[in-house]
Amino acid sequence: MDSRTGTPAHDSLRAVQWRGDHLHLLDQRRLPVAEEWLDCRDAPEVAQAIRDLVVRGAPAIGIAAAWGVVLAAQRGNALDDALTILRAARPTAVNLMAALDRMRARIDAGADAADLAREAQAIQDEDLAANRAMGVLGAALIEPGSGVLTHCNTGSLATAGYGTALGVIRAGFSAGNIARVYAGETRPWLQGARLTMWELQRDGIPATLIADSAGAHLMKSGQVQWVIVGADRIAANGDTANKIGTYQLAIAARYHGVQFMVVAPSTTVDMATATGDAIAIEARDPLELLHHAGQRTVAENAQAWNPVFDVTPHELIDVLVTERRTIARPDAAALAEVFGRPVAH
Repeated sequence: MDSRTGTPAHDSLRAVQWRGDHLHLLDQRRLPVAEEWLDCRDAPEVAQAIRDLVVRGAPAIGIAAAWGVVLAAQRGNALDDALTILRAARPTAVNLMAALDRMRARIDAGADAADLAREAQAIQDEDLAANRAMGVLGAALIEPGSGVLTHCNTGSLATAGYGTALGVIRAGFSAGNIARVYAGETRPWLQGARLTMWELQRDGIPATLIADSAGAHLMKSGQVQWVIVGADRIAANGDTANKIGTYQLAIAARYHGVQFMVVAPSTTVDMATATGDAIAIEARDPLELLHHAGQRTVAENAQAWNPVFDVTPHELIDVLVTERRTIARPDAAALAEVFGRPVAH
């Protein structure tokens, strides 16, 4: 804990900032080369920022979308149109839908722009509190001196602050439980290389970058005891959608006896989706694979397939950490005990 600010240690960044009449976003496409900010002044601009990965990470997407609704209300725009535009920005992350459902409920109850701003702020504040709680719960499961591997970015850049999986790493490092941190590069957008490594360096947590394809070899070396990842959607049976490459890490972890932890707020649990088979997986432009830094790196006329998420079956997950509690071997019965009965369509 920082004695001057009263906040947890290694927690210095807020990437989604409300400025009263516009949304101030740290442009994650430019990191780590430059720290540039983008201002959004209406709902379509927020939706575009979400689509273009200016803001990314399931919780941060939901928070930004909530503020997009506020902007629409402040400007007297049609709120139904704003909700539709924002809901279509990314299809996989359930936090986006959950945040917009909360805003829709307030609109239906007669909320004005000031009421909607209070609701958006509550969504943001609740996420930050959840992240700090999950950090404590997850870190307590890790033996002192452990090494951990994480995938993609799940820190302050992806949330209201502190992070989900990266929040556990922050708390575990502060407590002395985590001695070594490894981050996969996370192709094709390199969120691990560009964002996670930048966050950890910024907050004084030493980390080592590995190629995505080195994960199994790292586990075999004995340097890591845990793989710790976030989630974009968790089905009612515990199947978990996360950044592409997560599934193969879970398979490798099980083979090598490495524990696999998913860290996500309760808003990521979708009890209306029975299994991972029903989760819509976003496919992005194949050009993201065929080009790098604006230059084509693959032979002309070559084809590419670019799913940006995969689903890890619940059988491969050792523990799910939410702000409510930790759930060992999350399955349909375990999730129903914590989150209630699945929602029937």
